[in-house]
Amino acid sequence: MNAMPFASDHSIIEPAQRPMPSPEHVASMILQGFNRHYSLFRYSAQRAKVLFESAHWHGIQQLSRERIEYYDMRVRECAALLGPVLKNTALTPSSNEQELSPEQQQFWQQVKREFAHSLAGHKQPECAETFFNSVSCRVLSRTYFNNDFLFVRPAIATEYIDSALPSYRSYYPLDTGLIPALTQMITDFGLASPFADLPSDVRLLARRAIHVLRQRLPRDPGLRIGPDCQIQVLNTLFFRNKGAYIVGRFINHTTIHPFAIALTHTPSHHIEIDALLDSADDLSTLFSFTRAYFLVDMEVPSAYVHFLQSLLPRKSAAEFYNAIGLQKQGKNLFYRDFLHHLGHSSDLFQLAPGIKGMVMTVFTLPSYPYVFKMIRDTIAKDGMDHATVKSRYLLVKKHDRAGRMADTWEYSQVALPKRRFSPALLEELRQEVPSQIEETGDLIVLRHVYIERRMLPLNIYLSRASGTALEMAVKQYGEAIRELAANNIFPGDMLYKNFGLTRLGRLVFYDYDEIQTMTEMNFRHIPPAPNEEAELASEPWYPIGPNDVFPEEFRWFLLGDRRIREAFMKYHAELLNADWWNACRDRVAQGRLENIYPYDLSKRLPHRRVANPTTVIPH
Repeated sequence: MNAMPFASDHSIIEPAQRPMPSPEHVASMILQGFNRHYSLFRYSAQRAKVLFESAHWHGIQQLSRERIEYYDMRVRECAALLGPVLKNTALTPSSNEQELSPEQQQFWQQVKREFAHSLAGHKQPECAETFFNSVSCRVLSRTYFNNDFLFVRPAIATEYIDSALPSYRSYYPLDTGLIPALTQMITDFGLASPFADLPSDVRLLARRAIHVLRQRLPRDPGLRIGPDCQIQVLNTLFFRNKGAYIVGRFINHTTIHPFAIALTHTPSHHIEIDALLDSADDLSTLFSFTRAYFLVDMEVPSAYVHFLQSLLPRKSAAEFYNAIGLQKQGKNLFYRDFLHHLGHSSDLFQLAPGIKGMVMTVFTLPSYPYVFKMIRDTIAKDGMDHATVKSRYLLVKKHDRAGRMADTWEYSQVALPKRRFSPALLEELRQEVPSQIEETGDLIVLRHVYIERRMLPLNIYLSRASGTALEMAVKQYGEAIRELAANNIFPGDMLYKNFGLTRLGRLVFYDYDEIQTMTEMNFRHIPPAPNEEAELASEPWYPIGPNDVFPEEFRWFLLGDRRIREAFMKYHAELLNADWWNACRDRVAQGRLENIYPYDLSKRLPHRRVANPTTVIPH
């Protein structure tokens, strides 16, 4: 929106003479700000389709990083446009006022009502309400805004909103045959690049689908296929990294069977069907909190979220909004869900079990599957401060997490009831993060906190595991490090306590204090000692630069347990060799992007399966 008319119209008016804008005008400006944001959001997904068609993988990664900042940029932009309109009027408090006057309160309540009225017929009302909250909180400091001015609960229901073009398409294999139905389904996405061999791919896909259905449908052939048999797929593709995904459901006898079809490129840049993801666990991995956000073009995001929830009912709407790139809406819904849980539970926040870290104070609510992390006031690590820690968490937010790093929700000014904090936790917070908390009456206000999915720490798991379970955990630990390195992430602190297991048994890294990009690092061999005295000295006999890493040293703090050492050396001995790390760093520096896909090799169509892990790194 162009703000120039306001500047020119009022340039010769004294501040005290500035006319009062109407609530309708302010509400309209905020809605225009949101509409601009969502138009750019959709345009980014439309660009992703073009980039996928041309196999421009670095372009997709860059687009994903840029899109994360879109929301905050538009909020700042809208607040800046509102500034001249509201400045020197009676609508915003002066610096010496402690609260809004009755007239000011009435005005902002009217703005909210006008904004809600303007959302009738809007296609993204829930996201627009969140945008309104963000702009209002930026225009009015925390001292002044309250729930009367915000959309604490949604004002517009989203259950039956749909676009002019329905959000999903239906195909009927009983009428047309399975292969024609699948062929039509794929060609309807209108990809500009040619397929390498679509008829062959569709036959393999149909054969795989029939095999899966025979295992899951009733044995009696007369009961297998119902009159409601149909395939439904969302109207647009889901893009991320080097893959595009068709997301849908097969409906038969009212039962929903979720699926996704992965599309990739051949070396000659033709498109091919790579895999069929045919189970709820497959889709849960695809939409995991350990992966970056999809680029998907949606006119009505709520319709997409409702469809996705029918596939994975255990995942919340907040998680799906996050997965489709609307992380601010996801963050808003997550906080609503959290407050709802808080109001319907009585257990206490308490210190998280496990080894305490030197950077973060971590606590949890046992009945809620998340942990809360606050940066300590005094960090017992050289060169580490609040700004560094925040920058590394931001790096992870913008980076492709390759299925091996947990996403986090970042919040400011979180007010929680003091009675829900255990005495031990209160004491810890007062000692370790006094600058980050504010005690006001019966509330504890957390000035800055990260919220992250709770996982079972690997060190605890290894202390309980034995035999094959321990060996497979160590194997997956090394695979996680390899995949992070291939994705230009050096974990830094690779102790087992910094990794955790998800519900599906996937190993995830979650401590970002010391991460750096691979291209920053210098991996070295330990040089031979000049004499025996040097070798026995407490200090190294060789110079060490700030980003020097000696992989040989990993064995000293990772492989003290004989069982772990044997498993590690069986699968990942080369991780102790600087040459392996340097070769990996060089591939990253050359711009090489490994094929790190969110599914196991067994899900690939038969002729796609390969055994070379350097070409395809399965998840």
